Amino acid sequence: MHKYQFKIQMYLKAHVMQSSVLFLTNSMTSMHSWPQQGWAILQVLLVVSFSQADEQVCRQMGDPENPQLSQDGNIILGGIFSFHSSWKDRMDTYLHKPLPLQCTSLSFRGFQFAQAMLFAIEEINNSTDLLPGVSLGYKIYDACGSMARSVKVALTLTNGNEIVAGQSERPCTRPSQVQAIIGETSSSPCMAIATVLGPFYIPMISHFATCACLSDKTKYPSFLRTIPSDYYQSRALAHLVKYFGWTWVGAIRTNDDYGNNGMATFTETAQQLGICLEYSVSFFRTDPADKIQKIIDIIKASTSKVIVAFLSHMDMDVLMYGMSQHNLTEYQWVGSEGWIVDSEIAALDIHHILNGAIGLSIPKAHVSGLREFMLNLKPLNSSNNELFIEFWEALFNCRFRQSISSSDIQRECTGDEDVTGVQNSYTDLSLMPIFNNVYKGVYAVAHALHNILSCNKTCNKTVPLDPFTILQHIKNIYFKTKEGEEVYFNENGDPAAKYEIINWQPRENGIVEFVTVGLYDISLAAEKQLYLQNKSLIWARNSKQVPVSVCSEKCPPGTRKVLQKGRPVCCYDCIRCAEGEISNITDSVTCVRCLPEYWSNERRDACIKKEAVFLSYEEIMGALLTAASVFGTCTTAGVVLIFFKHRKTPIVRANNSELSFLLLFSLTLCFLCSLTFIGQPSEWSCMLRHTAFGITFVLCISCVLGKTIVVLMAFRAKLPGSNMMKWFGQTQQRLCVLVFTLVQVIICIVWLTICPPFPFKNFKEFKDKIILECALGSAVGYWAVLGYIGLLSVLCFIFAFLARKLPDNFNEAKFITFSMLIFCAVWITFIPAYVSSPGKFSVAVEVFAILASSFGLLICIFMPKCYIILLKPEKNTKKNMMGKKAPHLF
Repeated sequence: MHKYQFKIQMYLKAHVMQSSVLFLTNSMTSMHSWPQQGWAILQVLLVVSFSQADEQVCRQMGDPENPQLSQDGNIILGGIFSFHSSWKDRMDTYLHKPLPLQCTSLSFRGFQFAQAMLFAIEEINNSTDLLPGVSLGYKIYDACGSMARSVKVALTLTNGNEIVAGQSERPCTRPSQVQAIIGETSSSPCMAIATVLGPFYIPMISHFATCACLSDKTKYPSFLRTIPSDYYQSRALAHLVKYFGWTWVGAIRTNDDYGNNGMATFTETAQQLGICLEYSVSFFRTDPADKIQKIIDIIKASTSKVIVAFLSHMDMDVLMYGMSQHNLTEYQWVGSEGWIVDSEIAALDIHHILNGAIGLSIPKAHVSGLREFMLNLKPLNSSNNELFIEFWEALFNCRFRQSISSSDIQRECTGDEDVTGVQNSYTDLSLMPIFNNVYKGVYAVAHALHNILSCNKTCNKTVPLDPFTILQHIKNIYFKTKEGEEVYFNENGDPAAKYEIINWQPRENGIVEFVTVGLYDISLAAEKQLYLQNKSLIWARNSKQVPVSVCSEKCPPGTRKVLQKGRPVCCYDCIRCAEGEISNITDSVTCVRCLPEYWSNERRDACIKKEAVFLSYEEIMGALLTAASVFGTCTTAGVVLIFFKHRKTPIVRANNSELSFLLLFSLTLCFLCSLTFIGQPSEWSCMLRHTAFGITFVLCISCVLGKTIVVLMAFRAKLPGSNMMKWFGQTQQRLCVLVFTLVQVIICIVWLTICPPFPFKNFKEFKDKIILECALGSAVGYWAVLGYIGLLSVLCFIFAFLARKLPDNFNEAKFITFSMLIFCAVWITFIPAYVSSPGKFSVAVEVFAILASSFGLLICIFMPKCYIILLKPEKNTKKNMMGKKAPHLF
């Protein structure tokens, strides 16, 4: 009955398909065939309802796949490993059914991974604490390094592998054949498998797939792993490169998800750390030889001496074979965990290209009993197991009887050979950390099952098992292995990231030793994550000196980096900092300008305090001006003593001796006020120097002006009918001097009140010096003071000039005229000299003008009188003073 029902269903479905096509075609060409369209729709509805009357049935498509290793048990675990690393290429015409994939290149490593899984299962089955009374079985398939085959065997593990004749009537919706899958080894196959298994939530635990992309639980919800994500490894490699100062490196990666994603993270982190990639190339082991040769040519043409290789061990094998034909031993290799501790690659490196390589590996681990289990290998199904036969023949270089041909010269295998006596990659257990990852993956599933089945002394075998429940329990497990190692997964299904830093150190016997020289632990603080032990490292060409790989040498302090146009940021020129700027670190990108009171030193690596410049007593110019000021003061004091001693003589009494003494006093103040301009300016000295100078000089000029007026008035008083002297007596002279001086005092008070002079640090005149000077405060006040002095000087000069031809024997007006000429000449030349002189020289110019004008007045007015008093006393008589003589022209 079922047979006929099935045929009817198939016939109706075919008829419906044909009608549906006609319906769609007709609906696009005609809108007037509603009866036919309605009949087609009715047929579809009838078939659908008729089909749903019975359960959906399935039949297997394609050839059946039998596991390479299998064992029955209460609960079955799946395993996918690459017992072969390649396959034979063939050209399918698709005219007939393609033949099954023919795997080649037996891989001992894949067999080692499978042995680790078998060891864990056997240990669990023999345990009374974990899953008591429950036996674990397994089905392990060979993926041959093929992504397509990996997906196929994963579906086989999920759906079953029954060989069905004809049509199967078993329902499609049935439990998965395995409760979890251990494997695969590479990232790309894992991504493909996890994509297929994800919707069914079948747990998949990989021991060696490190691509960071697999941490995305939205894409791969059922994927977990016992090896850290490459996100951490890539960042760790970048920090390792930075640690040794390599900023100019090359990069080679496997052209798959493992290499491309890992190198992308490395490149991003390297850029953040200031590392540049001179080149970044990729290849896959199946690429033609000319592509490998192009990569080798790129390496030979590069200037970087460090190569970061993010490669799987299979791709590194291919690259090493190509590089063995070239002498490329001068490069320092930095490797990922995919090949850095691979003894097979070390054995292939006969030209010592990889000597001194450094990289990251999974921390060393020890699983007690695993080594003995692997080396105590015995035939699994005698000689009937094809995988075992191939493995055993490759391991011992022999042939079993049924595979020996007449042309074979190899010895016959017995199956009882001793594995411990063989030295090859199978007996090399340097990948024990990866075997431990397989071991932990099996135990993670076992602990999850233990919790689900509520195991104590016995387990509740009636509890239904479904992949989703097992997956949730695996995500939340936490246990310690018998070696004390903690096992757990984070929210992304990843374990904690921790790596050992490995250095390839060749020994005298030619064997390479993988020496642990440091650790990288992501769980520590950022500054403590990378730790290198105090061990001597071996570098390329067996050197003990850390190789240098930079595009440009480091810029020393005192310079800055300027990028070379069109090149990466690691290629730059070192430009010396400008004056007043420094850089005190190596490889500075900018120069920092010193503070205004500081200046850069000769090396441009430090700011030193600028020299404070002012007119000082200690320097020669300041000392000379001070000496001149003191000399002028002493000379004036000497004249005062002479005049005081001879105060009753006619020459002293002439022209108002009181004004003469007042003039000498003011000259003394003029000489002394010049001292206020010397020394470091202060708030009081700045206010005192200008006001004292202005007031004393006005007092001095007022006295001279008074004496000039006296001479002129005395001449006018002798004219008939003149009564002028009574209007300019001593009282009027004193009042005149007081008024003239008071005006200057008022100007100075207003200046000091509104905007007084103040100490000022001038940074503009000299780049490397600070000029300490007195700012005028108000320029108007300063020039008002000078202008008033100039006005009085001009008046004094005019009056003296008018009285120059008076017929006295000793006409003081002549000497006043000379003194005013000198005074005006000095101050007229002072103005441009003062404005154009920088810094302390402007102060020196002002002091010189004060001293010159003071000496001019002292010499021109008083030296002739002193000459008469001291050397020509006979002329110091009233008769001689009043004597008449012809006027002189000058």
